[in-house]
Amino acid sequence: EVQLVESGGGLVQAGGSLRLSCAASGFTFSVYYMGWVRQAPGKELEWVSAINYGGTVPYYADSVKGRFTISRDNAKNTLYLELNSLITEDTAMYHCAQARRVPWIPRAVQDYNYWGQGTQVTVSS
Repeated sequence: EVQLVESGGGLVQAGGSLRLSCAASGFTFSVYYMGWVRQAPGKELEWVSAINYGGTVPYYADSVKGRFTISRDNAKNTLYLELNSLITEDTAMYHCAQARRVPWIPRAVQDYNYWGQGTQVTVSS
């Protein structure tokens, strides 16, 4: 079965950085768009970022563009998200997600089929 296991979250001060990882298994990783979604306390699930099959084209929500970097290593079945210049509003549970095989760029939460348990990112002031 599809398994997505996130790691790398933690407590960091505003302005700091973290690198999240997602270990994927149970499917052919290299043929799926992958992405990250997050859920802040009391907020709705929010799409954060996506990346194409080959890892050459990233997409970002306006809220994180310029601060986060998504990447993937298909040889390792691993997805990454580098979070830089963190602000307190970035505090959330971050989930790695497998995109549905849709004919458009997956920029919405509903465009994702599977997601992992998540890794908590807490940004302190």
